[in-house]
Amino acid sequence: MTRKTLFITGASTGIGEATARTAVEDGWNVGLFARSEDKLASLADELGDYALALPGDATDLSSQTDALAKLADHFGSVDAAFANAGTGLSASGTEAGDPDEWQMMIQLNIMGLLWTTKAAMPHLKKSQGHLLMTGSAAGRRHIKGSVYGASKWFVHGYGGNIAEEMREWGGRCTVIAPGMVDTPFFDEAKPDKLKPEDVAGAVAFALNADHRATIQEVFLMPTN
Repeated sequence: MTRKTLFITGASTGIGEATARTAVEDGWNVGLFARSEDKLASLADELGDYALALPGDATDLSSQTDALAKLADHFGSVDAAFANAGTGLSASGTEAGDPDEWQMMIQLNIMGLLWTTKAAMPHLKKSQGHLLMTGSAAGRRHIKGSVYGASKWFVHGYGGNIAEEMREWGGRCTVIAPGMVDTPFFDEAKPDKLKPEDVAGAVAFALNADHRATIQEVFLMPTN
């Protein structure tokens, strides 16, 4: 059976790294996109011939476009793309927030997602492929003054809109919406919360669903 190919942003750590491992185990090739060249190279070495390291900046459209072209050329097609790269804020709320930090977050959480979608769409149309994006529990409920949460509301709204567009040509779109995950996103470990592998399992569930079924959202929360 021919292996399909998945492009992952934010692939060097956390959810992206775990998803790459799970995808390879499930029979996929993976394109690993992130800024950390050393971490990507190490992960690609670990995953072997089924992985291609693609260092780049998710906030730059041309960087993502070039990476996807290289990936398609290397493995023959791109069948899915996971817009996973994202960041949070050091100060919560609006009044105490740092506008410069907001700008950086919006560039990654919103514009980076748009760039992944824009760059991947020509490839996904060819393969009747699957677009996934990392939303959040913070994008499904109101949190007082949360600018980060609002960026994730965008992900959920946009994901639903793109799902309607992709449906016209047989494509699928899924928002993966986890609660708190124990990743380097947080300065302190969160041992009783979700693990990156849990979120990777949700990605695999959506990807491996029969093509007649679009899993438009997977919402997972820590039991505790």
